[in-house]
Amino acid sequence: MTYQIDPKHSAAHFQVRHMTIAFVKGEFGNVTGTVNFDPDKPEASSLDVSIEVNSLYTRDAHRDGHIKTPDIMNAEAFPAVTYKSKKVSKSGAGYTVVGDLTLRGVTNEVTLNVSAVSDEVTDPWSAKRRGVTATAQISRGAFGMGWNMELPGVGPMVSDVVDVSMDIQMTRTA
Repeated sequence: MTYQIDPKHSAAHFQVRHMTIAFVKGEFGNVTGTVNFDPDKPEASSLDVSIEVNSLYTRDAHRDGHIKTPDIMNAEAFPAVTYKSKKVSKSGAGYTVVGDLTLRGVTNEVTLNVSAVSDEVTDPWSAKRRGVTATAQISRGAFGMGWNMELPGVGPMVSDVVDVSMDIQMTRTA
């Protein structure tokens, strides 16, 4: 079954430790793409996602602007983050998806842990819908996001490890 990601009901979230003391969280609101899902044959499933960098929101316009600069995301040169699966397998009640994440023009293999895929429901407009949540961790440095500042006696201003999650609602025609 082929589903389209519904950007009005989907988002990619992240959190990164700031000054070693607390997490700063953000969201990318424009997530699009295609999911081919076969619950009986997970290995035949696939995921192709695009996330618009300029849809970033962290609750601070100044911080959002800095994240979009060449220091971090370089939104002008690389307007989208993409993920394309290479392998899907069943893992407990959910799935493991191995694929290529491209961020800032750098591609690295990243594993998504999918906690579960909802049952399919029919919405009031006769479209078939499913929901899915996936998580991963990435390294900022592995994708060339090297901007940082060392705080004496504290450590780095921003941690290298970024926790990522995607909440996706997807639709297909009945």
